[in-house]
Amino acid sequence: MTERDGSATGGDCDVVDCGRYDVLGVGLGPFNLGLSALLDGADDAIDAVFLEREPEFAWHEGMLIEGVTLEVPFLADLVTMADPTNPYSFLNYLRERDRIYEFYFYETFQIPRREYDDYLRWVAETVPATQFSRAVTNVEANTETAADGAFVVDAVDPETGRTYRYRADDLVVGIGSRPAVPEFAREFAGEADLFHTARYLEGRETALDADSITVVGSGQSAAEVVLDLLERQSAHDYRLDWLTRSDGFFPMEYSKLGLQHFTPEYTRYFYDLPQSRKDELLAEQDLLYKGIDVETSAQIYDTLYERSIGDREPDFGMLATTAVTDIERREGGYRLECEHRQQERPFALETDAVIFGTGYQRPSPAFLEPLADRLAFDDRGRPRVTEDYRLEGEFGTGDDGRIFVQNAELHTHGVGTPDLGLGCYRNAVIISQLADREVYPVDRDTVYQDFDLEQFADHAPVRTDTTQSPDRTD
Repeated sequence: MTERDGSATGGDCDVVDCGRYDVLGVGLGPFNLGLSALLDGADDAIDAVFLEREPEFAWHEGMLIEGVTLEVPFLADLVTMADPTNPYSFLNYLRERDRIYEFYFYETFQIPRREYDDYLRWVAETVPATQFSRAVTNVEANTETAADGAFVVDAVDPETGRTYRYRADDLVVGIGSRPAVPEFAREFAGEADLFHTARYLEGRETALDADSITVVGSGQSAAEVVLDLLERQSAHDYRLDWLTRSDGFFPMEYSKLGLQHFTPEYTRYFYDLPQSRKDELLAEQDLLYKGIDVETSAQIYDTLYERSIGDREPDFGMLATTAVTDIERREGGYRLECEHRQQERPFALETDAVIFGTGYQRPSPAFLEPLADRLAFDDRGRPRVTEDYRLEGEFGTGDDGRIFVQNAELHTHGVGTPDLGLGCYRNAVIISQLADREVYPVDRDTVYQDFDLEQFADHAPVRTDTTQSPDRTD
């Protein structure tokens, strides 16, 4: 193995040679951070490095609103669902932070989002395989000897501009998603009074000085912003409006039976369906992962109820089935061009500040472009992903050279893809491929529900041959 962090020789004298690794991770969100933690605790000696473009770990900083909790139980940390004894567990974080008794008396599964962020930062600072200020700019197949790894990866320090070169047998890409602002609003997205919910805490003080604020979108992030603005409204005296193109401000599915869709069983069932059926199902399953949690919905309603006591009218409006189609900058604010979709009626709304809770998008990473002709895509231009989370295609100079993906397979693996609770399962599957054996349990029987007919028929009196018997009459 090449000496790590040694100077490169030859024509690339400005490139630092960082050596060869068994696996290199690109991006450090919760999923790749969990992979690094599980690899560190594995018995197998898998030499790994994980590169992150930012100078330090950060997780949804703009939405770490005071009082907001994580939407999944604390057991959905980086390691527990695969290895409860792992030193990078949330409970061990509490022990190390001397907070174990405080949490014991806290008596809740859903922890503050700010504490989950602090937990992730603790892991990122503790696990040895992470490297920050490393923006991956290029990935190419190694055309030299297979012993030097299947891939050559270049990363740049954004501050110094220095290039670092790595070689790796396998890659795991987990670069995360980017805030999605409607195309017609992008020219204003850098302004202080128009921003995505991902920048909410950064832009909140400017918005609070406005005479009117409009929030667009009806997912959990938009609802949390609306609730926070409602709670601050009396102190700042602004008008607040809430618009969504959806048919209503609906709750997210959070029943115990409904949550069985976020399991390894459902992931495997979904993967085996025809792609056309998968696309139909995803369009029908928004409320499994895109709605508003019941508690937030109730708090918004209760706040409005309190404000209406004594024949008062809250300075608040909410309108569903409404698409914002364009935006114009006006003196001191904006004019939103809208259309009520069910009544098919256009209208305009004047507002001083706009906050878009319009979700996230997943761009194709530019650093993989040199390998694009070796990747396989479906008829809609989406990458083909195997059941064990590998991109389909041909890479490297032999049997090595696999590219695994984290949270980029919604179209192939279903609604559980972005769920924190399934991160350990996916990482256990990936580690099994890296180690060529099952290092952590790959769970296969975790829920009471059957999704596949054959599985149901294994223990139920089912006839899959539905041909009518000769002696039966209609």
